[in-house]
Order: sequence, then C-alpha cells, then structure tokens
Amino acid sequence: MQTAYIVPAAEWDSLTARLTRLEAAEQARQDPAPPPDEVLSTRAAAVHIGLSQDALLRARRAGRIQGVRLNEKDWGFKKSVLDKYPRRYHRAAQAQAA
Repeated sequence: MQTAYIVPAAEWDSLTARLTRLEAAEQARQDPAPPPDEVLSTRAAAVHIGLSQDALLRARRAGRIQGVRLNEKDWGFKKSVLDKYPRRYHRAAQAQAA
C-alpha cells in the first residue's frame, strides 16, 4: 500500500522553484570553464592580425586595441581582442577587394 501526501499549492510551488534552482546550479557546476585567452607577443600578434609591429603598437597607443603589459618594455595582446579588431585599414583586405 502506498501513502499519498497532499501538499498545499504554495508549498508545491516553492519546492519546484527550489528544485529548478538546484538543477540550474548543478548544471552550471558541471559545465567546464572556458579556456583562458591566449596572450600573443607583439610579433605574433602583428602576424596574426596582418599588421606590422609598429602599426600594432601605434594602434595600442591610440587606444584602438587593448594590450597587456608583459614586462617593462614588452606588450602582449589577447587573441580574442585581436579577432575583434576592425580590419578596415588592413591593406591586404583592400588589395583583395580590388
């Protein structure tokens, strides 16, 4: 023989809401963290974006691209930032369009 419990509607709603929150928290805990963003040296970043090193550093000084200070004189650039950089001044793209 099975026992049945009658649960008031307000209590049932609070229990289902709690269960939903717990399931969402468990899912978030199980999802892997995104990999850390790769930091490229100035030379590698310039090759990646298709600019000279001087042009890349000028863009950083002008505030058009964000850099990461590696040491007192060297800068690094996050790959995700480089991928978002607008390439409207990129000469190779203009040469391909012509």
